[in-house]
Amino acid sequence: MITTIEELSLNAWASLQTVLYDGWVLRFANGYTKRANSVNPIHPSSLDIEEKIRFCENHYQDRNLPVVFKLTPTVYPSDLDEKLATNGYRKESSTSVQIVDLNAAGVQVGDQVDLRESLPDEWLDAVCRMSSAAEKNQGTLRAILSNIVPRHCFVSLRYGSEIVACGMGVLQSEYVGLFDIVTDPAFRGRGYARQVVNGILAWGKQNKAQRAYLQVEIGNTPAQHLYTKLGFTENYQYWYRVKP
Repeated sequence: MITTIEELSLNAWASLQTVLYDGWVLRFANGYTKRANSVNPIHPSSLDIEEKIRFCENHYQDRNLPVVFKLTPTVYPSDLDEKLATNGYRKESSTSVQIVDLNAAGVQVGDQVDLRESLPDEWLDAVCRMSSAAEKNQGTLRAILSNIVPRHCFVSLRYGSEIVACGMGVLQSEYVGLFDIVTDPAFRGRGYARQVVNGILAWGKQNKAQRAYLQVEIGNTPAQHLYTKLGFTENYQYWYRVKP
């Protein structure tokens, strides 16, 4: 299950460049998000571990990017986390990966939810505004979203004429993944995020998805509470190791 969700996540959040190296997936996207700029050791490997770490460090340092590894309980080799810690890599951004069975989930979609299967400029502008994305990263974000291969949708919710909540769903292999669920700080606590999530889940069910998955940082209590109410339960956690 972990490898399946990790592969789906790699496809759902596209990097701009990818290098495959002895079972490891190295991703590069101009430094925008750890997810798109990290080493993903999700498949078995055979080369010397120290040699592989040096290979990765050289590739990221050549691009003036931080050296970041994304780790799960099933990485290869199994003691990679300990080896990185010994080499001075610090642990960051522990995240809960949660799943819900869509056949058992009750989904109600409000009339105000707008869903598109191509990227609207106003959706992208709203995400950048609500997540305070730096101007230098906005072109990279557009490229990441434009490079997604599996079928996907962009959901938004308005208050008056302004988008105040939005999110993205990506459909593959009977799973729908939820990404970039964000609400304007001035409109939080009003149930808008729940309507956005329900819109994505309903779209997934309509297109034969059997399960939904999402990733939420451990410290994000409001989001954790929302997803629990919707029936999501933790399947595993991942975290990053970052070279100082």
